[in-house]
Amino acid sequence: MAFGANGQTAQADAAATSTTPTTNKETTIGPVAAPAHGSGGFWTLFVGCVGVVYGDIGTSPLYALNTAITAAGGTQEHVIREDVLGVLSLVLWALTVIVTLKYVTILLRADNQGEGGTLSLMALAQRAMGGQTRLIFLLGVAGAAMFFGDSMITPAISVLSAVEGLKLITPDFAPYILMITLVIIVALFAAQRHGTASVARWFGPVMIVWMIVMALGGATQLVKDPMVIASVNPYYAIHFLTTHGIIGLVALGAVFLAVTGAEALYADLGHFGRSPIQAAWLFLVFPSLMLNYLGQGALVLADPRALENPFFRLYPEWALPGIVVLATVATIIASQAVITGAYSLTRQAIQLRLLPRLEIKHTSESLEGQIYLPQVNNLILIGVLIITILFGSSDKLATAYGISVTGTMVVTVCLTFIVAWKHWKLPVIGAIALIVPFLIVDMVFLGANMLKVVEGGYVPLGIAAMFMISMWTWTRGTGILFQKTRRDDVPLNDLVQRLDKKPPHLVPGTAVFLTSDPDTTPGALLHSLKHYKVLHEKNVMLTVVSADVPRVPAEQRVRMEAINDHFSRVFLTFGYMDEPNVPKGLALCRKLGWKYDIMSTSFFLSRRSIKIAAKSNMPRWQDDLFILMAHNATDASEYFHIPTGRVVEIGTQISV
Repeated sequence: MAFGANGQTAQADAAATSTTPTTNKETTIGPVAAPAHGSGGFWTLFVGCVGVVYGDIGTSPLYALNTAITAAGGTQEHVIREDVLGVLSLVLWALTVIVTLKYVTILLRADNQGEGGTLSLMALAQRAMGGQTRLIFLLGVAGAAMFFGDSMITPAISVLSAVEGLKLITPDFAPYILMITLVIIVALFAAQRHGTASVARWFGPVMIVWMIVMALGGATQLVKDPMVIASVNPYYAIHFLTTHGIIGLVALGAVFLAVTGAEALYADLGHFGRSPIQAAWLFLVFPSLMLNYLGQGALVLADPRALENPFFRLYPEWALPGIVVLATVATIIASQAVITGAYSLTRQAIQLRLLPRLEIKHTSESLEGQIYLPQVNNLILIGVLIITILFGSSDKLATAYGISVTGTMVVTVCLTFIVAWKHWKLPVIGAIALIVPFLIVDMVFLGANMLKVVEGGYVPLGIAAMFMISMWTWTRGTGILFQKTRRDDVPLNDLVQRLDKKPPHLVPGTAVFLTSDPDTTPGALLHSLKHYKVLHEKNVMLTVVSADVPRVPAEQRVRMEAINDHFSRVFLTFGYMDEPNVPKGLALCRKLGWKYDIMSTSFFLSRRSIKIAAKSNMPRWQDDLFILMAHNATDASEYFHIPTGRVVEIGTQISV
C-alpha cells in the first residue's frame, strides 16, 4: 500500500518491490536484516509480560466466577454443589483449551516476523495467499473493530469490579462506588499523554505480587472443601451443559469472562517473544488462576453468602483494605495494557491504509512502542465513561462483556487456518484437524455470548460496527479517489520527455514531490510548473510504501531509480510497526550517491479539498463520513516528520 502526500492513501500491492515500475536505473541497499523482537534478558521479559500481557485475564477472577455461578441459578441463600463444580470445570477447561492449547501452544507460532495480533495475522495470511483477498481483508477489519469494542469495556468492568470491594470494608462506600470509578478512569486516561515508561517498570512486579496474592487467597480457602478439585474432571463440565439447557448456555457465556484477555498473549508477541510469554503462563499465571478459582468455589460451597463477592471474601477482614488497593492497581494496569494495545492497533491500521493518518506522539526516547494518540485516547475515554455510567455495576456490565472478544477469537482462528494451510504448508486435512476443533469451541462460546445481546451485548457489537463502517468507508473512499486522480494524471515519463525537448528555467536545489503513484506526475509538480514556470535542478518523486511485515530494516528502507539528470524516483518502505520518518529515510540515500541536504531541499505536498460529486459512487452518509475522516486526518508533513519550514503546500479540489 502506498501513501500519498495529499491526505489520502492509494490501494496498491503491499510489498515494496511490487509497486515499483521498470525504469532506467535502480539502486538498493544491502541484504534483509532480521526482524526486531523484544529486547532484554529472559527474566526481564518474563516479569514485563506478566504486567502487560496478563493484566486483563489476571483480573478476571474479580467477577468471572461470581457472574457464572449466578447465571447458573446460584444465590446467596442456596447453591447446588453439582452446579458449582460444573461451572468451575468449565472455567478450568476454558483456560486449558483456549489459552494453553490454542494461544500458548499454537497461535504464538503464527507470528509475522516476530509480531502478533489480528492485523499482523491478516498481513501474514494475505502474503501466504499471494496478495490481498476480500475475505481475509474483511476478517482482519472485523477482528480489529471488535478489539476496539473490547478496549472500551475492559477499563470499565475492571476498575468498577475492583472499587466495588470498598463495600465490603464498610457499606458507607456504596453510594460513592460509581463516582470513585469515574474519577480513576478519567485520571488514567489523562495520564496517557505523559507516557507510561516511568511507571511501566513496576507493572510486572506489581502483577507478580497480585498473582501470588490470588494463589494464596485461593489456597487458604481450598482447605474448606478439598474435594472441589474434582472439578478438573471434564465430566462435570459436560454434565452441566447437557443437563441445563438454555441456562447452561447462559452460564457458558459468563464462563467466557475467565478467558477475556487471551488475545493479548498473541498481540504482545513482538514485545516479549514467545518463550517468556509461554513460561509466565505455564509457571505463574495459570497455576495462580486455577488456585484462585478453586478457592472461590470451595468458599461458595462452604458459605453461599460469599457469592456476593467471592473474590474479596477469600481474604480476612483485616486484609481487605490492602487487597482492594492492590486490586485497583492491578485493574488499572490491565486497563493500561488494553489502552496501549488500542494505540498500537490504530497505528497498524493507519499503516495498512484502513484508517486516515492520526496524530501520533512518542512518549519515550528509548522505547519505540511507547506512543500516545490523542484522538484515539479521547474517543476511548468518552466510550468508557458512557459505558460505566450506563451499566453502573460490574454485574450488569458483565452482560456486555465477552461478545467482542469471542468474535475476535473466531476471526483469529479462521486466519490461522489460512496460515497453517498456505504458510506452514500443512495438508488441507491436517490444517482442518488442527484448527476446526478450536473453531467449534470458539463458535460455541460466541453463540453463548450472543444470548446476552439484548441485555447489554449490543454495546460492543455497536462499537465494533462503527469501527468497521469507518474502516470500510475510508478504504472505499480512498480507492475511488485514486481511480479518479489516475484518469486525469499525466504519465511522468511523458512529462519528462516534453521537458527534455523544451526545458524551463532551472533553479538550484532539490524538490521532493510526495506521490502515491510513482508512474504519474504529482499534481503539485504540474501546478508548480504552471504557476512558477521553473524547475529545480533535482526533482525527486517520493513514494512511501507500507509493507505487509512489521518492521523493515534500514538496509531495506530505500530504493532509488534515476530517470534522467533532473528526475529520479525514491521509494521509502516502512513496516506497519515502523515510524514513517521521511527525513531519516532520505538520509540513507547518501549511501546511494545522492548528497541529500534537508536545508537545500523543498518538499511539495498536494493539499486536496474533497467535495461530494454530483454522481457519487457512495451513499450520501458515507460521503459525509469520508470527508469528515479526511478533514480530521493529520497533515502529511507532521505524520512523516517533515520540517514545516521546508514544506510547500499546493491546494487542489477533487470530488468523491
